[in-house]
Amino acid sequence: MRKGFLLLLSLALISVLLLAGCGSDTEKEAEGATDGGDGEARTLRVSIGVNDKHPEYEASLKFKELVESKTDDLKVEVYHSGQIADDRSAIEMLQFGTLDITIPSTSPLVNFVPEFGIFDLPFTIPNGEVADQVLDGEFGDKMLQMVEDQGMVGLAWWENGFRNLTNDVRPVASLEDVKSLKIRTMENDIHLDAWKALGANPTPMAFTELFTALQQGTIDGQENPYPTILLSNYPEVQEHVSNTNHVYTPFIFLFSQQIWEQLSTEQQEIVQSAAVEAGKFNRERNREVAEESLDKLKEEMTYTEVSEEEYKKFQEAVQPVIEKYKDEIGAEIVDQFFSEIENAQSN
Repeated sequence: MRKGFLLLLSLALISVLLLAGCGSDTEKEAEGATDGGDGEARTLRVSIGVNDKHPEYEASLKFKELVESKTDDLKVEVYHSGQIADDRSAIEMLQFGTLDITIPSTSPLVNFVPEFGIFDLPFTIPNGEVADQVLDGEFGDKMLQMVEDQGMVGLAWWENGFRNLTNDVRPVASLEDVKSLKIRTMENDIHLDAWKALGANPTPMAFTELFTALQQGTIDGQENPYPTILLSNYPEVQEHVSNTNHVYTPFIFLFSQQIWEQLSTEQQEIVQSAAVEAGKFNRERNREVAEESLDKLKEEMTYTEVSEEEYKKFQEAVQPVIEKYKDEIGAEIVDQFFSEIENAQSN
């Protein structure tokens, strides 16, 4: 009887030790999963919506190069053309921790943080130099911090650029020339109201449907940065282009907060530094490509310059739109934004 009891006790102790060992291995596996496991490098996936000929893709590869040159613990994979998800879906994936990085324009973020509507207000930022001063200062830092409550970390400002108008009806040099034009816009209330205030007939439409709509004459025109206009082959279906420069759109470098917290301090510093440096590369390259694209567009389309006097008329026409959305965006943010622009222009 005593021998039987001792045997059962021994077996019980062995079982406990085995379970403890398995638990330890399981914990190690879980810990290893956050850093690639077995000492393997963690792979950071970057999702962008533009194609592989866009300056943003070049800058994303620059980010990859910078990160991988500074550590063996991190690898970067860049997916262009929305291969993983469109901008809004990619943002949601960051929130759930199923995607590491996305670098969208600020417009889709309005659905998550209304204050980002500030960048949709028309005829506000006059040039790239002013944009740089506004975004690289306290105001830009403040806007980056606003994504933290949405499960993301804002690391840097990149550039999509100034949006400009094309159409297939007539040259646009003045406010009068815009009247009655059927213009495709993003599905964005501020953009829609702005074009209505200018006298156009705006039509919200998915970007993927745009070329066909222009080709079939369903709409008269559209508005996008010069590189996008050229890369999308719009000169094939549009005759006129004007330098309206009506909206400056930044790209924002976003990292999943869930995954960010799994990185070491050293890894975080490497990623942030690379995001900022690649952002500077992006701005320089984007402006070079914008100039090159405009030169090519001038060869295929009729180019019309909007004078400074007419530009002021555009600004006056959309002022009621800015007032309409001021409280929705946040009066304090709007006032600070315009103050920063004014200061930048006076420097």
